[in-house]
Amino acid sequence: MSIWSRITAAISALASGEGLASVFDRLRGAPEHSVGFTIAVIALGAKMAKADGRVTRDEVTAFREVFAIPPRDEAAAARVFNLARQDVAGFEEYAARIARMFGPRSPLLGDLLEGLFHIAVADGSFHPDEDAFLRRVHEIFGLEDRSFRSIRARFVPDAAPDPYEVLGVDPDTPLPEIRASWRQLVRDTHPDRMIARGVPEEAVRLAERRLRAVNDAWETVQRERAA
Repeated sequence: MSIWSRITAAISALASGEGLASVFDRLRGAPEHSVGFTIAVIALGAKMAKADGRVTRDEVTAFREVFAIPPRDEAAAARVFNLARQDVAGFEEYAARIARMFGPRSPLLGDLLEGLFHIAVADGSFHPDEDAFLRRVHEIFGLEDRSFRSIRARFVPDAAPDPYEVLGVDPDTPLPEIRASWRQLVRDTHPDRMIARGVPEEAVRLAERRLRAVNDAWETVQRERAA
């Protein structure tokens, strides 16, 4: 069964009157993490689109920045988006339930935040309301500030990315420690490792941009230190 079929089944199991947020309370087991991850990205992406006032933009195009969505499954993705957009529950309730679904300090929460950044910048801009939205989601997820700054530095087009922020280190960190951080990021970004922790295969394109960014940052630091 494809992930989109599993998502359709999860949504169909909602009782009459239940909002989409209830799904997250039922997908806490590791085998369902890929389904929960996909629904979470689309649902919070819908809330983010509503937050910045641009609900008419092509959500399928935006979500394709994260997922490979076959044409036959676009209706399933659009249904999740519309259910979330129409749900009276706010994004903070969604974020809190998602955090409980994956558990504290789960690396999937960082992967999810990165997916939301992909969606936020898919239209070539980054709205202040999107920034505020993502900062609040990060707080509810309980992620470290450095983790948020590292992800933001890879996506936000308002300035050239700070290589130290991208690598999650301070500018005065010794080079061997920076190298170790870079190597760990590369290992964590490997598609096989991402799939093992619950990122669906359809979303491993998340790894492509991250890997380019961390490698570029490492090369920049090496050039600076050699100068």
